Amino acid sequence: MTRRTRASASAGEESKPAPGASKRRNPRGASASPTRQEPLGALGAQPSEEAQAHAKPGDGFADIWKTFSAFSGLQIPVSALAAVQSDYLKQATELWNASLQGSVAEAPQPLKDRRFASPAWSSNPASAFMAQLYLLNAKTLQQLAEKVEGEDKTKARIRFAVQQFVDAASPSNFLALNPEAQALALQSKGESIAKGMQQLWDDLQRGHVSQTDESAFEVGRNVATTAGDVVFENEFFQLIEYKPLTEQVYERPFLMVPPCINKYYILDLQPDNSLIRYAVSQGHRTFVLSWRNPDEGCKHWTWDDYVESAVIQAIGVVQDISGAKQIDTLGFCVGGTLLATALGVLAARGQHPAASMTLLTTLIDFSSNGILDIFVDEALVHQREVTLGPQAPSGPGLLKGQELATTFSFLRPNDLVWNYVVANYLKGEAPPPFDLLYWNGDSTNLPGPMYCWYLRHTYLQNELKLPGQLTVCGEQLDLSKIQAPVFIYGSREDHIVPWEAAYRSTQVFSSERTFVMGASGHIAGVINPASKNKRSHWVAGNAQLPANPEQWLAAAEERAGSWWPVWAEWLASHAGALKPAPKAPGNRKYKAIEPAPGRYVQQKA
Repeated sequence: MTRRTRASASAGEESKPAPGASKRRNPRGASASPTRQEPLGALGAQPSEEAQAHAKPGDGFADIWKTFSAFSGLQIPVSALAAVQSDYLKQATELWNASLQGSVAEAPQPLKDRRFASPAWSSNPASAFMAQLYLLNAKTLQQLAEKVEGEDKTKARIRFAVQQFVDAASPSNFLALNPEAQALALQSKGESIAKGMQQLWDDLQRGHVSQTDESAFEVGRNVATTAGDVVFENEFFQLIEYKPLTEQVYERPFLMVPPCINKYYILDLQPDNSLIRYAVSQGHRTFVLSWRNPDEGCKHWTWDDYVESAVIQAIGVVQDISGAKQIDTLGFCVGGTLLATALGVLAARGQHPAASMTLLTTLIDFSSNGILDIFVDEALVHQREVTLGPQAPSGPGLLKGQELATTFSFLRPNDLVWNYVVANYLKGEAPPPFDLLYWNGDSTNLPGPMYCWYLRHTYLQNELKLPGQLTVCGEQLDLSKIQAPVFIYGSREDHIVPWEAAYRSTQVFSSERTFVMGASGHIAGVINPASKNKRSHWVAGNAQLPANPEQWLAAAEERAGSWWPVWAEWLASHAGALKPAPKAPGNRKYKAIEPAPGRYVQQKA
């Protein structure tokens, strides 16, 4: 399950402002979901002088405990609770005494949090006290969440809920408590508030919080600009063939299967960070599957449809156009899951069309998948099945793209929600144009039956990795029967597909396997062009691939720069001999339909 982002804060390093647009710093933090503040009293409320004179530090912990108890309903060992309380009282007393003496700057909790970095916070004693007390109470709630006794998934859900509440309750999120926003309102004579209210109204019409200037980008004009042509289409996808950039190309063509959550052009944002253009420039005759954005007429589509009528169909068309018996393949995120499933189906039919398979931040073994695991259980999957699935009383439905987008944003609310609430509405600042965030907001729907199958058989029951456990497209699935060599990539800070989860794919396949880990997150780790020479990656040479990913990491070597050249060398070794590049797209049977990026990618959710 991907998104894309799915845009991490570090991904913003590769984002490009629209031509002529002014630059602004990358997103800053503040997290959670809209929630009242008063339950935490001390979490953000500014104390009056009378309150300071009569209150006691212990009162704050009592409020925190009441709030936490309302959240969890579970037990904390007495010794752990006493230790947290003792630590809280010590720090609260120091902060309290410092505030009464008018020297908050000497309190033990400095204003290092990005939300309170403005001098407007530290220069105002009341605001500085409020911010530091909020940070202390937030830390205490998080410590309590860590001490809860219970089942692992329940504890993870409590930690997530507490973090959402704490982030939402930040005083920076409220105009009445944010001295920086107040100062800006005074300086602008109220203009910042007026602009903020206008932007709030505009976002209410759009149905989401704006993360970028959406008017600054247009698919095909300043994103997704690599030259090519649509050479095939059916109701599920368009197939794009890209114009060669070299006089010779490898004899085996190269097919990319992007995720069906969001659009393919994450692989083609700008010429200097386009993985598609990079592959073309390396001499690969490159094809990309561009998914249709499902509408009401597509709500009955199943996982089998996506495999048979999209991925397998695309493989066959690429073979027909090129005349090659085997092709090189790549899948990104859920696109990789679909690609592996398709090749498993074909293997069951005695067909092995792939000379190689690259899987980028892809889940095959769904044993442990980080934060997304807390959302998936039998009750949730059943609820989705009876509302969106094929057996729903009112028939199958669509999972709306905006619901997916909101879910993924709240996985990182400081960067993807509250940062924009403060900047857009409290300060009246228009969000800057960034291509990656434009892509992140260009959401896609998913057909209910397909989505429900995916949830149940992968995230919930983890059956994809089990030989013979699943029947897909009429075939018993056994991914170990895939003969193609596999290049598996994981990103070290990925919160959607943790690198350890990506690594576990090495234990599912039986063919030649290579694993490489890159720095950064789900998107920024993948979109790390070699020309930028940024970040780093880890390789283990010809080392064995132990079951424990930490053992692999202990033996791996960290190297500076992008992982792309390592992959390019590996891919070239499976691409065959060089031959003259084709002079025209497609062939007599598959003629050019329209220029890239095509119509399907233009469809809005």
